Amino acid sequence: MKLADKIVVVTGAGGGIGRALVVALLARGARVAGVDRRPEGLEETASIAAAGQRLSLHTADVTDRAAVEALPEAVVAHHGAVDGLINNAGVIQPFTPFAELDYAVIDRMVQVNLYGVIHMTKAFLPHLQARPEAHVVNVSSMGGFVPFPGQTMYGASKAAVKLLTEGLYAELLETSVRVSVALPGAVATDIMRNSGAGALSPQDAADAPLKPLAPEAAARTLLDGVERDRLHILIGKDARLLDVLDRIAPKWLIGFMRRQLADKIG
Repeated sequence: MKLADKIVVVTGAGGGIGRALVVALLARGARVAGVDRRPEGLEETASIAAAGQRLSLHTADVTDRAAVEALPEAVVAHHGAVDGLINNAGVIQPFTPFAELDYAVIDRMVQVNLYGVIHMTKAFLPHLQARPEAHVVNVSSMGGFVPFPGQTMYGASKAAVKLLTEGLYAELLETSVRVSVALPGAVATDIMRNSGAGALSPQDAADAPLKPLAPEAAARTLLDGVERDRLHILIGKDARLLDVLDRIAPKWLIGFMRRQLADKIG
């Protein structure tokens, strides 16, 4: 699906990859409905984008099913239709072993990362199915196919998003709706701080073997994948490398990741 003149809904539009997606979509000629739970983030995105009526702002928490179910009517009232949905909103957990993780964190991973995608997709899919062509993109993570010790519930929620998306792809093959799952590696965003998981230390950033990708580069790769109708959109050299290693030496890779993160989980 070419994005010019299309109407695309983006969650997590108040910062990070979501903000970069909004700006990049507008640059490709699309109209955008930005969704975020933080109105101040949306306003900052709108100020950067300077797109006038081509960008609508919608304050909603994707974990609130009633609020999400009201979104399609609001988006259609502003733009007239919906052609695309990018479920980008997500949170990360503190680096804590599963055995020590409290249920509030576990519930948040599932509610935001998985149920947020479910709520948005269920709400918008009937509108997308009514269009001549449409596209759904769910943002998972390289942590959704490679386990990161200390991020077990985050990875589990993102793995569920990956399989949910692949199931949707199978169910919608004979329809006008295309489906992709984005699998980003490390991206330079505030997801840890915004998730209440602290922030990456300068030393951790310096020690990273591959530097985090800029959100703008991640957004460009994701949108290129949409326009090329890719099922799996791997974003970043780290995600591509881990994808290969997971295929050829999965057991070795798990041990390697455990050694790499040993100082974080004890």
